[in-house]
Amino acid sequence: MTRAGADDQQLRVLVGVADRLDMIGRLVRGPGDPTHRRAGSGWWRASVTPDGGVLMHLAPRGGDVEARAWGPGAAWALCQCPRLLGCHDDPAGFAPDHPALRERWRRHPHLRVGATDRVCETLLPTIIEQKVTGAEAFRSIRLLTLRFAEPAPGPAGVSGHPASGMRLPLIPRQWAAIPSWDYLRAGVEQKRSATVVGAARRAAALERIDVGGADVALRSVPGVGEWTSAITRQQAFGDPDAWSVGDYHVPRAIGRALLGRDPVDATEVAAALEPYRGHRYRVEQLIARGVRVERHGPRRSLPTHLPWDCRPPRRGDAGVA
Repeated sequence: MTRAGADDQQLRVLVGVADRLDMIGRLVRGPGDPTHRRAGSGWWRASVTPDGGVLMHLAPRGGDVEARAWGPGAAWALCQCPRLLGCHDDPAGFAPDHPALRERWRRHPHLRVGATDRVCETLLPTIIEQKVTGAEAFRSIRLLTLRFAEPAPGPAGVSGHPASGMRLPLIPRQWAAIPSWDYLRAGVEQKRSATVVGAARRAAALERIDVGGADVALRSVPGVGEWTSAITRQQAFGDPDAWSVGDYHVPRAIGRALLGRDPVDATEVAAALEPYRGHRYRVEQLIARGVRVERHGPRRSLPTHLPWDCRPPRRGDAGVA
């Protein structure tokens, strides 16, 4: 790591570029996410580390990824960057015998599962995503982040810069302090907001859990179920076995790829994944790169009885193309 100024540090990480930078995209929460921004072939990412806030820029440089960071959390983030890009993930023992998986594994041999090592940074907004459409959840998270989070450091404060206006993710103390009426204005009803606040108050303990005990610890939080636990373990711990059980679309894609039919029930999907235990989320990611699930029937009607602030985003809204 080379130091290039008091708040600007950089690192070159030796990885397979194409598949590794794709992992940053998995952390983005919809269009207009103020904590992540695509810039050409690279990414800007804001986070809050144990040492404070950080803004990172990750971009391909030949066969490497070059990471630069600003803010008090810069050194921590750069040291953690190889894990963010999946350098810790060992696919040894993964030997797919299904033709569809073998072909995708041949085409994507560098695919790894990255880890942020920030439990609540994933858990709390994932609770917002429970039992609502993505459009509703992403807008709620964006509104709350823009209103209550702090600006990201470094070039995020420079007008006209590609990272201009980016924000740090909300931290547990901030989630817990948001008034109930502001949650409601952002489209988050009392059940989900109470779960967020309850989890935020356990943040210190949750940040100490390890991957082995993560599922039990996460699901001990009232209102947190198997889907929320799985998403948190995928992102925070880089758990290659934490497939998205309980998701609406993922089991259909797995059924189509491995069983040749759609729809399938949860028991059938679980049985199809069982031979890959230890790598079930890896299987999910490979399938996601080649299977598109057809969506039939009318779209779910989005709420119209809530305050304007919490209605789904429309073209022309800030951050929506």
